[in-house]
Amino acid sequence: MFRPMRRIKQQLPDAEALEILANAKRGVLSMTGDDGWPYGIWLNPHYRKEDGCIYFHGAKEGHKIDALRRDSRVSFTVIDAGVQDDGGWAYTFRSVVVFGRIRFVEDHAFALDLCRELARRFNPSEEDIEKEIQMAGARVQVLCLIPEHITGKRIHEA
Repeated sequence: MFRPMRRIKQQLPDAEALEILANAKRGVLSMTGDDGWPYGIWLNPHYRKEDGCIYFHGAKEGHKIDALRRDSRVSFTVIDAGVQDDGGWAYTFRSVVVFGRIRFVEDHAFALDLCRELARRFNPSEEDIEKEIQMAGARVQVLCLIPEHITGKRIHEA
């Protein structure tokens, strides 16, 4: 169902791709938007090794939610920081593309726990995290990306 990577020598081992995914601070979630137009947005991911899923949080309504209710198929792309060649303009970086389906997390307590886990990646203060949960927790929608295919690739611009 999914195409094999064309430049197979650049493919990363699965473990390396998952490590990049686990450390990613942001990436682009792509879906089918209104009238079949592609729609991609930047989101902060939370990859959980416990279940192999990627979680996102956001509002309960909007273009993204409408698109995902129509078609749960998505792709999600992240890149690492990369390194620049000595004295050159080119970068070497690694990317990961995940194909899968989105499921809406309906268990609100679990959704808030996932929000806490995600927040700890950006804010070490439990007090700040709990304040945010108190202020916005009732309005949050957590999405679960269930991967069906994951590929990683090392890219050298030159």
